[in-house]
Amino acid sequence: MDLINLSAHELNGFIKSKEVSVLDIAQDYAQRIESVDEKINAFITFDKNVFFSKAKEIDAYIRSGNEIFDFTGIPVAIKDNICTKGVRTTCASRILSSYISVYDATVIKKLNAQHFLMVGKANMDEFAMGSSNENSSFGAVRNPWNLDYVPGGSSGGPAASVAASEVPCSLGSDTGGSIRQPASLCGVVGMKPTYGRVSRYGLIAFASSLDQIGPFTRDIKDCAALLEAISGYDEFDSTSINTNVPRYKSFLNSDIKGMKVGIPKELMVKEIDLQVKESVENVLKMLEKSGAIVEEISLPSLEYALSVYYIIAPSEASSNLSRYDGVRYGYRNMDARTLREMYKKTRAEGFGPEVKRRIMIGTYCLSAGYYDAYYDKAQKVRTLIINDFKNAFSTYDVLISPTSPTTAFKIGDKVDDPLRMYLSDICTIPVNLAGIPAISLPAGISKTGLPIGVQVIGDLLREDNVLKIASAIESDVKWKIKPQI
Repeated sequence: MDLINLSAHELNGFIKSKEVSVLDIAQDYAQRIESVDEKINAFITFDKNVFFSKAKEIDAYIRSGNEIFDFTGIPVAIKDNICTKGVRTTCASRILSSYISVYDATVIKKLNAQHFLMVGKANMDEFAMGSSNENSSFGAVRNPWNLDYVPGGSSGGPAASVAASEVPCSLGSDTGGSIRQPASLCGVVGMKPTYGRVSRYGLIAFASSLDQIGPFTRDIKDCAALLEAISGYDEFDSTSINTNVPRYKSFLNSDIKGMKVGIPKELMVKEIDLQVKESVENVLKMLEKSGAIVEEISLPSLEYALSVYYIIAPSEASSNLSRYDGVRYGYRNMDARTLREMYKKTRAEGFGPEVKRRIMIGTYCLSAGYYDAYYDKAQKVRTLIINDFKNAFSTYDVLISPTSPTTAFKIGDKVDDPLRMYLSDICTIPVNLAGIPAISLPAGISKTGLPIGVQVIGDLLREDNVLKIASAIESDVKWKIKPQI
């Protein structure tokens, strides 16, 4: 049985019927990781012995007649900025290269309650700062569709691991598109929930008002199930929303006749590749044939979203990353003779170039004399962006756009040009600024054999509408193509 190419819900069926054991699944996935990850570099931490030991433990749990949940025995990769007790959590940074977390993030506790099988910690851009996964102290991640190309970032490892059949699903984090953009570039499903829908407790912070944990999967059904598993109120997260979690799987394969779909013209920018544009337009035609009402709309303030993001996110990063000083935990320069010198050398040696760049931008924006001109003004424009989305959702059920303006680009192509790199997130950033949910799913393939993603955006806490439309798109696109690696 070809276990590594089955979805999580298919594996769940075989586990329930006792046709396969969790150890069988673990052995097949371990063999796959050992055969391909040397080329992809999707994992920072993977211990086969621990993996097998956990699989045997779950098999014993099942044999005792206990309840089998959606993710009991299902292998899941975890982005390496999500804390896992007793397991190294590095944020792909030298400054945390040997840090062992002393507690589990809430999402890990929720999955542990279902007896999931953690595979390992997935590679990423350092502290989630990047759009290509080239900014990792543990080496760049490569795209399974073409090893000369990037997988997207910052959750490149979680996305690539699903695309390469190293895992059926994974967890990533999304601050400005860090789930959706790599999902698009790797040809998988990736979702950013409403801000506060999923607890951020145990997610190592980049930009606290923007960060959100979400799932990578092979299909919409698994996405709905994994989102449901990790969602819910958490008293340890002050931004967590205290509201019931819907049964997301019940919204799939629903009739979308009469649903209103808006196409923001500001997200169909001139930077959009013609093949990407054509794939999105094909999706819109499919939705119209299914009875949806599709109309072009305008959200004028989205023009400023990129500028706003690159003031707010670095400002919050500057504040959040000040805790890495070599005193309490993490890397510390041992040659310094004074406290000031220790701070300076530790941070200079511990942080990579992109992290340093964003800390400096943020520190400048928050400094006396510039706070009002930059940070304060950016927050005001952020409110305009939020209001534009509110106005749109008073009429439309969802909005649709490209996820990424282009398909995957070559490794090294943009690394020396930060402004070109930052434009990779031009379609995803507005969603984070507004705190609303969005999903990326495969919509086509380019002439060079690289995946193209489409983005579906919903109103606050309306993941149901997002999943409903995404399910309809998935049914029409019938995405079955996989990378040949």
